[in-house]
Amino acid sequence: MDRPKKLSTPRRKSVSYAKWGYIFIAPFFITYAIFHLTPQVLTIYNSFFENYREGLTQIGPDFVGLKNYITLFTPDSNGSIDILKYTGNTVALWLGGAIPQIIIALLLAIFFTSTRLKIKGQAFFKAVIYMPNLIMASAFSMLFFTLFSNVGPVNQLIVQMGWSDHVIDFFAMKFTVRGLICLMNFLMWFGNTTILLMAGIMGIDQSLFEAAVMDGAKSIQVFFRVTLPLLMPILIYTVITALIGGLQMFDVPQVLTNGLGTPNRSSTTLIMYLNNYLGASKNYGMSGAISVIIFIITGALSLVVFKFLTKPQDG
Repeated sequence: MDRPKKLSTPRRKSVSYAKWGYIFIAPFFITYAIFHLTPQVLTIYNSFFENYREGLTQIGPDFVGLKNYITLFTPDSNGSIDILKYTGNTVALWLGGAIPQIIIALLLAIFFTSTRLKIKGQAFFKAVIYMPNLIMASAFSMLFFTLFSNVGPVNQLIVQMGWSDHVIDFFAMKFTVRGLICLMNFLMWFGNTTILLMAGIMGIDQSLFEAAVMDGAKSIQVFFRVTLPLLMPILIYTVITALIGGLQMFDVPQVLTNGLGTPNRSSTTLIMYLNNYLGASKNYGMSGAISVIIFIITGALSLVVFKFLTKPQDG
């Protein structure tokens, strides 16, 4: 007797879902390649060419190799190398605003997230400390320029209070100009940094803090042994992003000093120096070389900051 034949069931074609992941992330890489990677490659390419406008005459583009980079590091008649001077200015202005910004933001983040204090109205305080970040940097600079000008309310108050018998030219002194720039950068960004650090602290398992307190740890010990090590990834992120933003500082000193970097170019930043070549002359070769140097400086300093902040964890 013949056995009945089994009906063959058609095999279902397996569906690969992996391709959908690549499809969903493709727009980011396409956008990055078009609007970021391509301009970066073109900037490096242009840095090896002489390409600028002299009046109505277009010079170049002519390939000159490393001539633009050599020119940047050639001392002027006074023996000063502008690219190094402006790098020092930029780093000093960043440190003056970033160090108090990180310290104050860290203290405020610990204060608002403390389970012992149980601060009420945290949403209100978050909104208040974040508000300066919503003000345009140019408007902030104009406000400070008006306040500290020779006829501004600060000088009038100083004279009326008898602290000085004459007005103080705040924009003629290196210390005061840099101090105002650092103060503005601090006021604009400490709220954003505070909220980031608060989010990092709130993401830490609260049982770790409770266990530390039960073991008899004091508040300072809890901070250095529990909070800070677990907060380090967020802290590294905030410091490096602050560094990148600081090296790209432009609008605050540009508006405050009317683009002159007074006094004696002590507040001229790297981006202000870069924009001098992108003005009427449209010197794409020199501006490209400066951009490449800024990129190298940013990468090197970011690596130094990362190594410095992660060194205690490695030990």
